[in-house]
This record gives sequence, C-alpha cells and structure tokens, in this order.
Amino acid sequence: MRAVIMAGGKGTRLKEMTRNEIPKPMVKILGKPILEYQIDVLKENGLKDIIIVIGYLGYKIKQYFKDGKDFGVNITYIEENEPLGTAGAFYYIKDYIKEDFILLFGDIIFDVYLKKMIDFHNMKNSYATLFVHPNSHPYDSDIILMDVDNKIIGFDSKNNIRTYSYDNCVNAGIYIISSNLIQKIDELKKLDLEKDILSKEINEENIFGYYSSEYVKDVGTVERIKKTSKDLQKNILKSKNLKNKQKCIFLDRDGTINIHKGLIVNPDDIELEKNVAEAVQKINSSEYITVVITNQPQVARGLCSIEDVENINKRLKTILGEKGAYVEDIYYCPHHPDKGYPEENKKYKIKCKCRKPSIELIEKAVLKYNIDLENSWFIGDTTIDIQTGVNAGMKTILLNTGEAGKDGKYDVVSDYICNDILEAVNIIIK
Repeated sequence: MRAVIMAGGKGTRLKEMTRNEIPKPMVKILGKPILEYQIDVLKENGLKDIIIVIGYLGYKIKQYFKDGKDFGVNITYIEENEPLGTAGAFYYIKDYIKEDFILLFGDIIFDVYLKKMIDFHNMKNSYATLFVHPNSHPYDSDIILMDVDNKIIGFDSKNNIRTYSYDNCVNAGIYIISSNLIQKIDELKKLDLEKDILSKEINEENIFGYYSSEYVKDVGTVERIKKTSKDLQKNILKSKNLKNKQKCIFLDRDGTINIHKGLIVNPDDIELEKNVAEAVQKINSSEYITVVITNQPQVARGLCSIEDVENINKRLKTILGEKGAYVEDIYYCPHHPDKGYPEENKKYKIKCKCRKPSIELIEKAVLKYNIDLENSWFIGDTTIDIQTGVNAGMKTILLNTGEAGKDGKYDVVSDYICNDILEAVNIIIK
C-alpha cells in the first residue's frame, strides 16, 4: 500500500512561524519538520513508497527530502499549479495509484499502528475508511455520525448550529481510500474530500470510521504546536500507539462523573460533579486513556430504552466536550437479575456477565484498546466499583462523591479514598 500526503498548505494561521518563507508542512517542531514526523511514522509502519502533493513553496519540500532515500523511503512529487482543495489532486494521483492507499493531510502529527486500521478497512471491504476519534473541541469541529457497525451515515459541519447532543467523534485527517474512488475523478477542479465526495457517496458505498484512541493532532495553530511539542517531550505519542500496552483510568458514571440522582432516564438530568472537566482534561493530556464502565439497570426496569441510555451518554460527552474534555469510550450494562417490577423489560431481566462487579465490559475495552490492567485504575463512588477494579486486577480509588461507598454491597478496601475525581486523578498522574 502506498501513502499520499497532501502538503500544499500555506499555513496562514502559522504565519509567525512560516514567515511566508516555507510551506506549512515544513514548520519545525523540536527542530524537525511536520512532514518528516509523518514520513518517519509511515516508514515505521512499512509504508515506504510515498507520493507528496506540493503547492505553495513546494520546492522547499523537494529541496529538503529530494527522492527520499536519505530518509529511508521513496518519494514521488505531484505539483498543484493552483490550490485544488483536499481532493482535487486525485485527478493526478489516479495515474500513479491503482490500488487502495493511505491519505494524510500535511498538518497533522500522529503516531498510529496503521496495520490495525488497514486490517479494519479490508475486513469491512470499505470504499473509504476515516480515522476518527474524540477531541477537546468538538463544538468547533465537523462531527462524524456512525451506526453501531461504524458505518458513516452522515457529517455534521462545525458551521451548523447544534441543538442536540452528539458523540464526540471527529475526522482526524488520516484515510484509506479505494482506488475505485479516485478513478471517478475525471475533471481537474477544486474538490473537498468530505463535502464534495464522501458525503455524496455514503448512501451508495460502504464508508467506515476507524475509531481509535491513538495520538493524532492537527497542528495548524501556534498553540497546538506548543502543546504537541510538550507531548513529544513526554513521549505521549509513542505511548498512545496501539502496538503498545495502554494505561487506562476506568471511571464509573453516576456519582463519579455526573451528580448522583438515582436512575437517570432523561439526558437533561446529566450534571457534572465538581472538578470533573479539569480532571478529565488532565487524563487527556497524560499517557492514560479514559473509559467509562457503568451499570444502567433502568433499561431492565422498563424506565427507559437502550436509545435513551445512548442519548444520555451523548449528552455527557457533549457537556464534557464543551469544557474541553473527552472520554475514549462508554460501556454500559442494561441488565438486572432481580425480577418482579410491574413495568420491567423481561428481555433485560437476566443474570449477565457485563454487570459490575463482573468484568466483561472491562475485557471488551482491553481487547479494543490493548489495555494493561496491572497498570490501570478504577475510580468510583461505590463498593461495587471498587470490587470491579479488584476483580480486574487494577488499583482502585473510592470517591466521597455520589454514594461515597455507603452502598455497602461489598466488603472491600480501595487503595485510596479521595474527596473528588480531581484529587484522585492527581494521585494517579503524579
């Protein structure tokens, strides 16, 4: 599989760094151009045949990388005489590529286990696969809408006014594109990949989102470059690569993240506990990922539906996103073993293996995110949460929020007791 890098950007927002003397992909982070970081990751993933689409001051890129041999790769250049958007250059690329290929935008820093994404693309027989993930600013990002099978069913532009709660799921700027797609480009003109091509194909072709917790950051502003510099120095990029075992902070939901109000059946009842946004931001900036594990027996009780729980979780993600924080995933159990409620939903009134303190949901997260449980933590407000963490072989922290351990279901002792989630996160990270 070959790789294509769209490196024609001028970098208007980086003018103080480019000084109109270099194109955006040649901006240096810790003394090394953005484009060189990308080439290094591609090479590490065995992708050494690279096409670079150049435009503004493109000769600077050619002067630096030449044919790529000094960097252990083979580089071919395609030059845009005028800006063609994110997909107009496909008109040229189709003459070079006859099979599926990796596509990158030239303003991202990333460290991704691309083999796993390629395997997903092939398994789904996908027409186009987008690398998607949560970020700290979904409110000003284009949102990707997917079904339960990760098939993309829509795009919600950042320019739209959102009056609904949504999944924090955005396009990261890494794609696997079918050669069949680029063969359809029969005219040289400016094209936007998402708006002009993918959004028009989602009803006709299988287009999927590959969801991952790995590090991919748009470094199109000075502030983001400063943040990425710190992350590189702390080795966070490498640690988040899914080839490596991940450290995770598992969180309970009700009473830990949001204020405990009994069985929540309405998204409007979600209200964050104190210091939660700051705590989750700290996790997001660390080597840890964040996964929520929660029992939601109101489905079995007949008080709400699976769709209602999904909407409640979307509301939680939306509120966190508005405050610059995100969780990688939310797993929930809708079951309850005790029967006898007049309105109960018998389909979910069963003894299951996913209800805490059983660890089936944790095991699912381990499989998806390659989590090292021995170096992970579980934070919650009940003895059920602490017992769950113990059962999974993790360290645990009991909070004095929510039920504050007064549920008394299990005779278990946590490693720490903290007043709130921020105190707990500080203990873990420091």
